[in-house]
Amino acid sequence: MKDILKHIKGDRAIWAIVAILAILSFMPVYSASTNLVYVVGNGSTTGHLIKHIALLIMGFGILYGVHKIPYRYFSGGSVLMLPIIVLLLIVTLSQGTTIGGANASRWIRIPFVGVGFQTSTLASLVLLVYVARYLAKNKEKEIVFKESLFQLWLPVGFVLMLILPANFSTTAIVFSMIVLLVFIGGYPLKYIANVLGMGIVALGLFVLVVKAFPGLMKNRVDTWEKRIESFYSGDKKENYQVEKAKIAIATGGLIGKGAGKSVQKNFLPQSSSDFIYAIIVEEFGLIGALFVIFIYFLLLFRILVVAKNATTIFATLLVVGVGLPIIFQAMINMAVATSLFPVTGQTLPLISSGGTSIWMTCFALGMILSVSASKNETEESILDDNPLDILHETI
Repeated sequence: MKDILKHIKGDRAIWAIVAILAILSFMPVYSASTNLVYVVGNGSTTGHLIKHIALLIMGFGILYGVHKIPYRYFSGGSVLMLPIIVLLLIVTLSQGTTIGGANASRWIRIPFVGVGFQTSTLASLVLLVYVARYLAKNKEKEIVFKESLFQLWLPVGFVLMLILPANFSTTAIVFSMIVLLVFIGGYPLKYIANVLGMGIVALGLFVLVVKAFPGLMKNRVDTWEKRIESFYSGDKKENYQVEKAKIAIATGGLIGKGAGKSVQKNFLPQSSSDFIYAIIVEEFGLIGALFVIFIYFLLLFRILVVAKNATTIFATLLVVGVGLPIIFQAMINMAVATSLFPVTGQTLPLISSGGTSIWMTCFALGMILSVSASKNETEESILDDNPLDILHETI
């Protein structure tokens, strides 16, 4: 054990929290996968659990590898990654498929592996690091709005417009996180107001264009409208998933029905991913529900501690930028399961099944651990890095 611990750097509490969340996920994923096995006819419950464990092991590999990288490399790396994620998003949109009449162009297949990868999740991570880099570089300068439009908001807006057609919820979350990050980073409030206005106008124009040309983006806007309308109208037919989730939560009681004894997992689509929190509440009751919330708030606390103790502005913004979305995503997932928020398709980080979510969460946490492990970095050594130099060092 000592040999293992000496290779692990950074905030030990975050390592422990990640391990706890991973272990907690085993039983809910195993239990909820019966829907995929007996209703959809896909594999076996043991097979789904083994796949989930394998994805978690790969995630821990990513976490370990990333936390060993000096965090200064992430600054220039975000610049190098921008054109790559643009290309990946374009490829993803062009290779989109139709599932049940709904556009699902969120995934690309990884060659030779056969695993789907959601490129918007990687793009979100790169964007947030890029924004942190820009804010840190301009912290001591007077920001000119026109210059920031080209240096900051043009790349951000272009990437978000590529994510938007297939994944509105991710676009909204990332945009909200970027707005929060620039506020924390000292970007002028009057400029933030201008950006919010332009974002609303851009979204409005997108909806109008899709409505005018229905075949352009298939039925994504209609899907958004139906989800919002059914949420506010309480339409049980349209809100089938939410109704089953509410039944699962209502029957959970104080201590739940017991591990593996959920009934609604047999009727609730996406019970092992988007609605896994409802299954947790049904099987482990209010106590289990509150314990999961406590673990995420503990993770939030440790993220803020790392941000506070960071030695550079970029490090602080990096930790806030990649850390808060994890907590925000967890809150949204739980809010959807408890019918406090319209259905979004956001997973519960490190608990829901799904490779992309696990891997990118571990990547983000790896960056946070890299910051917490560093001691003597200076702002100049980080922000003066030339992205091409970083590429040369990496090669």
